[in-house]
Amino acid sequence: MTIEHPAATLADALRTAADRSPDRVLVVDGEVRLTCAELYRQASALAQSLLARMPAGSVVSFMLPNWHEAAVIYLGATLAGMVVNPILPSLRDHELSFILDDVGSRMIFIPPTFRGHDYAAMLHRVTAPLGAAPEVVVVRGDGHTPYPSLFADTARVDLPALDPDDTRMVLYTSGTTGRAKGVLHSHNSLHALITQLREHWYIEPGDSFLVPSPIAHIGGSIYAFECPLLLGTTAILMDRWEPDAAVALMTAERCSHMAGATPFLVNLLEAAERAGTRLPDLKVFICGGASVPPSLIRDATAYFERAVVSRVYGSTEVPVTTVGSMRRGDVDHAAETDGRPGIAEVILVDGEIRARGAQMLRGYLHPADNDAAFDPDGYFRTGDLGAWVDDDYLVVTGRAKDIIIRNGENISPKEIEDLLIALPEIAEIAVVGLPDARTGERACAVIVPGAGDAPDVERLRQVLLGHGVAKFKVPEQVEIWEQLPKNDAGKVLKHRIRATLTEAVGTA
Repeated sequence: MTIEHPAATLADALRTAADRSPDRVLVVDGEVRLTCAELYRQASALAQSLLARMPAGSVVSFMLPNWHEAAVIYLGATLAGMVVNPILPSLRDHELSFILDDVGSRMIFIPPTFRGHDYAAMLHRVTAPLGAAPEVVVVRGDGHTPYPSLFADTARVDLPALDPDDTRMVLYTSGTTGRAKGVLHSHNSLHALITQLREHWYIEPGDSFLVPSPIAHIGGSIYAFECPLLLGTTAILMDRWEPDAAVALMTAERCSHMAGATPFLVNLLEAAERAGTRLPDLKVFICGGASVPPSLIRDATAYFERAVVSRVYGSTEVPVTTVGSMRRGDVDHAAETDGRPGIAEVILVDGEIRARGAQMLRGYLHPADNDAAFDPDGYFRTGDLGAWVDDDYLVVTGRAKDIIIRNGENISPKEIEDLLIALPEIAEIAVVGLPDARTGERACAVIVPGAGDAPDVERLRQVLLGHGVAKFKVPEQVEIWEQLPKNDAGKVLKHRIRATLTEAVGTA
């Protein structure tokens, strides 16, 4: 599929939608239903207020749950020619102070409190030492600058003309190793991404997305803010993931699409079974962001009789690198691989996945970060390992830096995890390498137990050898934990697991 860069921007799409379909609902947030006309009215007023405070091109951050106000902020900043910087609400002082200082944010929108955390107090702490602190705007509460005050009458200024190649969003990577890096996307890179989704994920005008994934992630942001305007869909927002409520909401709103990490699909399947519904309006569930057990895709495909359920692969830098396997009858590729590339060109170099395409990042905020990120041909070096299946389907086999080297032999943790997760006594598993004076590294399986007795090393050995796995790949250590540490996208944070276990050995 060839992607042609349009001359229009998301701001143009909003104006057109307000003119041609003013009463069409774009965003649903509880009792609030934002139409094209109302979103344009509020976003235009906010754009005027922003331009009265700062020049076009400034960075505007928001650290909000999945609330409809975020759509107003996203579009208002876009109309004003600002760069939008979504920040995960789960971050705290250390990460937030780094991001605000690093990106040079001029304004940040926050809730007063959410899930028991006092954001207003946190921003007092974080902004105090900053040399150029952003203005703090509180949404749905008091303190700092109240959100409604931005909509008071301000002097009218002309909104700037926008270049589709300009940077319009900066998202920070999860920072699982080292410092987080700001990823830059333009109108055109995001438009290319949305066009790809329409072509491959059966998206039609009138469809609706349930959006429980954080809007501060590339996935949540495009389903909530981009697709409604560019594809004619409606975003149904959830600020807290409650599976039973999600099933009720999907039924009431006739949701056709949902995307999320493994826990979302596990919970949704269980809740739908409890409710006795197969969600007949669901056309597509896209699963990614964490290790996805093949059995889960098979079970969900069998239960959601009308839906295509597939694994996909991507990153903030190259979103939706693969689009999955989108033929309902092809459950093998949907479950066992991460799907076909879409508009991205994907190559393997010494096993490493490299990708380039119209939806890829413009670069990192700091040009120095680009040096090691791209190869001489412009491919983004993902740091993930992969292999081709049936010539056309990519399967991610692990992380280049996640390889365990035991007695000089390489072990892929993901290979072992995929085999063991099928055991009923294992709910979740992460295999990590720990320092070992004798072998260099040893493999440790950290397990969240499922049904029955938690497995020990001998049980894992029997299972893996039964699969024909080489003996040197069998974990030498098992740790039983109540839960695995994860980020908001559902990705297991193995660096935290390794640090915890290594520290425990050091203090024993």
